[in-house]
Amino acid sequence: MNSTDSMRIGELAERFDLAPHVLRHWEAMGLLTPAARVNGRRRYTRDHVVRVMTIIRAKGGGMSLDQIRDVLGAAGRAERRALLERHHADLERRLEEIAASKRLIEHLMECTAEDFTQCPSYRRIAAGLRDLTEDGCVV
Repeated sequence: MNSTDSMRIGELAERFDLAPHVLRHWEAMGLLTPAARVNGRRRYTRDHVVRVMTIIRAKGGGMSLDQIRDVLGAAGRAERRALLERHHADLERRLEEIAASKRLIEHLMECTAEDFTQCPSYRRIAAGLRDLTEDGCVV
């Protein structure tokens, strides 16, 4: 697609494996600037492609559509950075939760206890303690 090319809504949607109604919804929410119409049909540009990719990546990072709209519509770099810093802090918190869940699962895969909830190591991990040197698995 060169800078003078444009694509129909179905073509843009297909490029990102989306339903066309998703793009119309994003336009209605203010996430996408309305596409120019040629003979009554929406025509999307390279700028729209970049914007859709940005929305998809942000959603993949856990941002809500409202958060994405706020970031895309930020009044400047400082405002955008402040919004992103809040989201970054939330991602860090979620990563810590995921790491804790991963530790539990890794222990359970190796735990020899018949009832893993009675395993001292499991109980320490579940309580958020990382030191597993005391009292190994119940055998």
